[in-house]
Amino acid sequence: MKQLVSLRDFNHHLAKYIHSVEQGNEVVITRRGKPIVMMAPLKKGVQLTQQQQKARKNLSAMMKKGLSLRGGIFSRDSLHER
Repeated sequence: MKQLVSLRDFNHHLAKYIHSVEQGNEVVITRRGKPIVMMAPLKKGVQLTQQQQKARKNLSAMMKKGLSLRGGIFSRDSLHER
């Protein structure tokens, strides 16, 4: 559900409108009857499958070790050394 509220009303009842957004509603804030801002709930994160979680873990481990280039180790930290 979308609610239209004046900026003044929003300022006076901020907690009420934050709670409304947490419940899944959208709040459109108006100034002199014209919409200026819309608040909407954040979308929930995507759940990774077990296979994706395993791939992410493996990739993270590879990144921590560094990438081997012709016998040398290439790491993020070595890039930024001067």
